Amino acid sequence: MFEKPSSAAAAGPAPATPSLTYAGKYLHDWRVDADADGTIPAGGDDGAVFRALADPTRRALLDRLRERSGQTLGELCGPLDMARQSATQHLGVLEAANLISTVRRGREKLHYLNPVPLWDIQERWIGKFERPRLRTLSAIKHQAEEGTMADRPSYVYVTYIESSPERVWAALTDADLTAQYWGHSNVSDWQPGSAWEHLRTDGSGIADVVGTVLESVPPRRLTMTFDAPGGAPPQGPSTVTFDIEPYHEIVRLTVTHQNLADDTALEAVSAGWPAVCANLKSLLETGHVLPRAPWEMHAELRAAQMARNG
Repeated sequence: MFEKPSSAAAAGPAPATPSLTYAGKYLHDWRVDADADGTIPAGGDDGAVFRALADPTRRALLDRLRERSGQTLGELCGPLDMARQSATQHLGVLEAANLISTVRRGREKLHYLNPVPLWDIQERWIGKFERPRLRTLSAIKHQAEEGTMADRPSYVYVTYIESSPERVWAALTDADLTAQYWGHSNVSDWQPGSAWEHLRTDGSGIADVVGTVLESVPPRRLTMTFDAPGGAPPQGPSTVTFDIEPYHEIVRLTVTHQNLADDTALEAVSAGWPAVCANLKSLLETGHVLPRAPWEMHAELRAAQMARNG
């Protein structure tokens, strides 16, 4: 269905190592295993994560982002009494291990905690029989910490796709394409100020998500409000931004979901966005979606959303 994707314009001089084929595969899967100098050492898939976590300074930076994600370089290194150059080097190691993601806002570079690699390690090393006990302990911990975060939760997800910015934009905004990989049709004229709907594909006409297009800059950036139908949430609408950037011969897609209502909403989007993006990546790179829709692995979250909206 899709023609062979054309190469995107290079965003800058290509690094000597590693090869882009390797980078595209492992960056998508949170498996970057590069040292600080960009070399790829031999070892297991989790090697970059373990090496990044081995340094107490980098753990302190992650703790800062856990307390409040989306900080600038100055905000991160100030309380730690750390030189900006040193902090930049440590943050580079963390980003190479995909423990953090970065998004530019004007002249500022915001840093976000990416918990996915830690979740992967937890899935691998903690037996299923331990999960109920650990969830109970986690619930107690969250109750003890409730109210300590001034800001609403946010979530950032980054993936790399062998495609062009134009095709990624089309896949996000075309009703027929979104129906294929998302299970819903995204319907709008995608002009700033226009309404958009996330419609079920069963012919019921029910929209599980609605919102307003806030910013539309094809094929690079799309921002919209993103909430269930009904009255505006008391804390204001949540917003989703898709940033589409050429990354050498591939595309870097960053999804930023801000002003989430609570930790339950954060849990839902933390499962939802990786599932949607995995299916999108498969469609653009192979011409077909994954054999099993990834969100079926989180059936309880999807069922709760569908039930809320009728």
